[in-house]
Amino acid sequence: MKPHIVFVAPFFMDATVRFLDGAARMEDIILTLISQDGADKLSAGLRERINGHYRVPNALDPAQLVHAARHLAEQFGPVQRIFGPLEQLQVPLAAARETLGVAGVDVSTARNFRDKSRMKDALRAAGVPCARHALVGSKAAARAFVDQVGFPLVVKPPSGAGGKSTFRLDREQDLTAYLERFIPDPAAPALFEEFVSGTEFSFDSVMLNGELVRHSISRYKTSPLQVMENRWIQWTVMLPRRIDGAQFDPIREAAARGLRALGLSSGLSHMEWFELPDGRIAISEVGARPPGAQITSLLSYAHDLDFYAAWPRLMALDEFTPPPRRYAVGAAYFRGQGAGRVRAIHGLDEANRRYGELVVEVKLPREGQAPADSYEGDGYVIVRHADTEVVADALANIVQLVRVELR
Repeated sequence: MKPHIVFVAPFFMDATVRFLDGAARMEDIILTLISQDGADKLSAGLRERINGHYRVPNALDPAQLVHAARHLAEQFGPVQRIFGPLEQLQVPLAAARETLGVAGVDVSTARNFRDKSRMKDALRAAGVPCARHALVGSKAAARAFVDQVGFPLVVKPPSGAGGKSTFRLDREQDLTAYLERFIPDPAAPALFEEFVSGTEFSFDSVMLNGELVRHSISRYKTSPLQVMENRWIQWTVMLPRRIDGAQFDPIREAAARGLRALGLSSGLSHMEWFELPDGRIAISEVGARPPGAQITSLLSYAHDLDFYAAWPRLMALDEFTPPPRRYAVGAAYFRGQGAGRVRAIHGLDEANRRYGELVVEVKLPREGQAPADSYEGDGYVIVRHADTEVVADALANIVQLVRVELR
């Protein structure tokens, strides 16, 4: 009998639907779906490949996930696996697994990845380099941390994602203003971190039965925090074709040790880390789920492997065949300039004339849409070539040529 696999998707966002579609292309499973959105929001073709669906009011509530999974089990047999790609889902999913007696990441491990303070405690205990940090629930605790670490520092929610509600404090006046605007609460402490300065990268890896079987390294042109602080910056991310040099030996060793310390056995993880000016590294944070910001697409294009299908197979059946890295790939993200809604996009013709043959995927903002509030911006273009320098040159010039006008 085919295994019964439950995919959880609160809302049918673009990336979520791509993972759902990847799961639905697996012919050797029975696939059911739990969501808040109605199935009518999916294409007819995708709906036909999903065996069952249960709609819940709140897909982040473990009790509702358990109720829905049990209902689906009555129709399609015992649930073998239950998973979903959203960061905020990982702890509720783990709680549901424990109640249902289903294999996969448990609650303790999910919290290690979701709670950034707990994460850094575990990493430091394992000897993995990361920024100093503290949970701060009072003004006295905030000032004590500053006395220990100094400025600049970063403040963020312990369970945040995507750079939201993250602030850099450079001086005493910044700290005073922050504490007046966000009064510290012992019941909901903020995470204060040492500001780490250097070149930022990501380390995306596949763990299978406790072994790191494939990894990828991406370089951020500018850190997401700097992008969020400066509306004019157009962000780029590049995956160089060759990542086997000695430069990356420290992160390979630290990442493998850190993932095991956090408890990940099988899954795709996304780790952000810094290479410091003196050659040392520092891990910023890590999630036990597929990466956002189109990085899953970049991984797919770099390896000629559809990671939107490979990740569901890994989660459902513990199967993954490591692919070779065939290309350098990069994404340029377009962020609206000005104020208001998207009015026009300039420079597309020239960018296409110069680099059109490198483009493998593009998403442009629609006229009249509201600008995004994230570092990903309002659209993107993905380019690919066997030569890393060709991709680097294309990214640098595309973000100079293309401008999204807001008015």
